Amino acid sequence: MKKLFFLIILGACVYGVLNYHFILMDSSFKVLKKTRMTLDDTFVDARGSKKAELFLNPALLKAGARDLVAQDSVTVGK
Repeated sequence: MKKLFFLIILGACVYGVLNYHFILMDSSFKVLKKTRMTLDDTFVDARGSKKAELFLNPALLKAGARDLVAQDSVTVGK
């Protein structure tokens, strides 16, 4: 019974790693659904000046990283 429970938990973790981008921003932790099941760019550090690297990665742009940066940034109006 313990093996079955362990396999179910392990399968859920593998499913999450294959289907989601986990992005560490300056003030929060964001999760984006991947467009393809891969291990590429599963964990991304986007703190500080590394935010610009999100725009250079086509897989992250397809997943919606541009919207995350817009939500996380601060805009100053008149």
